[in-house]
Amino acid sequence: MTGETERREAAEHLALTLVGAGMQRMGARALAAFLFAEKDTLTAGDLAEELGVSAGSVSGAIKMVAQMGLIERIHVAGSRREHFRMRDNAWTTLYSRQHSVVDDVLRAVEKGVDAVGPGRAHDRLEYMRDFYTFLLNEAPMLVERFERQRRGEPRS
Repeated sequence: MTGETERREAAEHLALTLVGAGMQRMGARALAAFLFAEKDTLTAGDLAEELGVSAGSVSGAIKMVAQMGLIERIHVAGSRREHFRMRDNAWTTLYSRQHSVVDDVLRAVEKGVDAVGPGRAHDRLEYMRDFYTFLLNEAPMLVERFERQRRGEPRS
């Protein structure tokens, strides 16, 4: 798959898959465009051209993907336009941001465990709490192992 048509089809397929997983359509298309771009940076105009939409329609998508921590605004010497690029380590950044959401969910679930007496609701809430506690405890080690593997370091 090296042709432009194949690249665009693969990008659209990824975007549709992200939409199926719950991501907003234009945000998913924008993220896919950044992932498949060969340029180091993209402007809103570049993105609009790539997606075949108006520049105004991509501004919300850029904001959403930036808030997720996957892209960042950078200064490009000699340009008056805003340029964006994929962040280094974007996926671990995304996970770190989701981690704080999981912390919030965990606190809310803990209140639920405390609020209900013994029974099915308590068992369900307790299971959810224990699962998220496990994830939060294990995830930093997984990210560390992943980063070591990416650097080609031997497993410990």
